[in-house]
Amino acid sequence: MADRQKVLIVDDDENIAELISLYLIKECYETKMVHDGESAVREFHLFEPDIVLLDLMLPGKDGYQVCREIRQNSDCPIIMLSAKGEVFDKVLGLELGADDYMIKPFDSKELVARVKAILRRSASAHTPAAVQQNAPETVEYDGLIINMTNYDVTYLGHTVDMPPKELELLFFLAKSPNQVFTREQLLESIWGYDYAGDTRTVDVHVKRVREKIADHADWAIATVWGVGYKFEVRK
Repeated sequence: MADRQKVLIVDDDENIAELISLYLIKECYETKMVHDGESAVREFHLFEPDIVLLDLMLPGKDGYQVCREIRQNSDCPIIMLSAKGEVFDKVLGLELGADDYMIKPFDSKELVARVKAILRRSASAHTPAAVQQNAPETVEYDGLIINMTNYDVTYLGHTVDMPPKELELLFFLAKSPNQVFTREQLLESIWGYDYAGDTRTVDVHVKRVREKIADHADWAIATVWGVGYKFEVRK
């Protein structure tokens, strides 16, 4: 029982929180439910969850503020839950550091599937043995080292603070220089499931990586308009 992964459920609707909890408990997760922003931040540090399911509309601190505070010192995966389906809300949530965004009402089985997918990849990020046997564990270019064994990025001699999904995206592109990947291919490879056709999460994560790693004279993350992205190596 001590090895069960822990899920912090933050939702002001107690019925929704309990329903989510029931589905996760059936899948052998340990859950903790809180119903306001202040409690969410407090319990995050006390409970030390493996993933957070975070509603946006909360009493006190809203979900965006809770996400900001968690991201100040933790890369714990966050799935935002919201009745807000506008593109602006999704992009804002992802830019603040959420790993996923689900619109209410959602199918509980799909939520569980997404939790499993994100936790699986998060576990791989911290387990060197989980790196594919035939895949390089480190990619190096002039001024850039991406180390999947230690899960860190060194840019121009300095370590860059980069959440797992951003690092995985950068590594995936960099290990196949000049190969073009569609947004759908990147979603499948990095997130590991069908993202319901919403490819903006890729654009947001690329934007965040570019903010931390500027284009180099010899390489860059290039946009292939109408297609996707590539890690361009200039001869």
